[in-house]
Amino acid sequence: MPITSLRGVGAHLRDRLARIGIHSVQDLLFHLPTRYLDRTRITPIAALRQLAEVVIEGEVLGADIVQGRRRSLICKLGDRSGVVTLRFFHFSASQRNALTRGTRLRCYGEVRLGPAGLELYHPEYHVLDSAAPAPLEQALTPVYPAGEGVTQPRLRQLMTQALALAGAADGPHRALLRDWLPAAVRPDLPPLADAVRYLHAPPPDAPLDLLLRGEHPAQRRLAFEELLAHHLSLQQLRARVRSQRAPILKAPAELERRFLDSLPFRLTGAQQRVCREIAADLAQPVPMLRLLQGDVGSGKTAVAAHAVMQAVGAGFQAALMAPTEVLAEQHRDTLEHWLRPLDIHSAWLTGRLKGRARAVQLAAIADGSARLAIGTHALFQDEVTFARLGLTIIDEQHRFGVHQRLSLREKGCAGTVPHQL
Repeated sequence: MPITSLRGVGAHLRDRLARIGIHSVQDLLFHLPTRYLDRTRITPIAALRQLAEVVIEGEVLGADIVQGRRRSLICKLGDRSGVVTLRFFHFSASQRNALTRGTRLRCYGEVRLGPAGLELYHPEYHVLDSAAPAPLEQALTPVYPAGEGVTQPRLRQLMTQALALAGAADGPHRALLRDWLPAAVRPDLPPLADAVRYLHAPPPDAPLDLLLRGEHPAQRRLAFEELLAHHLSLQQLRARVRSQRAPILKAPAELERRFLDSLPFRLTGAQQRVCREIAADLAQPVPMLRLLQGDVGSGKTAVAAHAVMQAVGAGFQAALMAPTEVLAEQHRDTLEHWLRPLDIHSAWLTGRLKGRARAVQLAAIADGSARLAIGTHALFQDEVTFARLGLTIIDEQHRFGVHQRLSLREKGCAGTVPHQL
């Protein structure tokens, strides 16, 4: 249900609401308060405490403009218990004229310690009609995350409309707060609609400390649903990945022995363990999606070379992509030194490679004579076609965009997704 369905929301306000993530009525309903103001009770002036946010009511005893470091309007407000100062640094002539002696005000603000005692700086206030005094709020007042041009009163007004729409049990919009969780799944937690309504309008006796700490059952109800939705989405993603097919990459034992003999060092115990784990994943018909993390000099390149050997030994190609040409060149020199004894030839492709030299490298990748392709962003360009891509290795993957990494995976054999490290 678009947010423009609410009264008073035109194109201008719609755009401002969109900037704070509100595009629909349901977005608005889940735009929760960050804190609450208690305007349900009047505090006697004698009971004011520093830093408390209070509602006070009293009679103007006098108002004067004081010239000092900052010109200010000082208003003395009194009730039967005492007197407090209201201080305004920004004020108009009409405001000064309205604060005449004997006028009754209801004010809301934070109590601060001023030069002459407790004061309220720039409190919200309105003049009371002695014949028909305004009623106090019946619920705690929510304070929402807001943006430019979206005021708190406007947000509260829109929220009242949205709650009314969602609250009609037999209305067409009751699905706005549809509860998908059966009671057995949410023990000791309220229904979704009750939790949302409570958080937008807590009763005067609501435990404000729990609300401010985010520990109220209504808040826990929404947190539970969010965590559950996140968990279920991950399960769906895993199921989708498991439904994809990948080539089975398992090299002959003799080729692995020759590879290990070609290295100028022996793999450490940790490196051998990681190589075994990756080899086990590559031998599965489900695409591997692994992150290899290690300090500089910890042997990540040797582990990657072992994975390349597995792919090539199974009759497939591998691609290694690095974010810079210098890093890609380092990998090329290292891997060619280790893999040349195994008769594994590589292609080199970067943005600077042009003309006939580039065409030769592209042809070697396309016909499969280059079993390993090493390069930069050029590897995922449309012109690059692999004969049998089975493994992609991305160095410093955080420096590539998601779509860039995915575009390289999409170059696998028809009907399969290459493994990714």
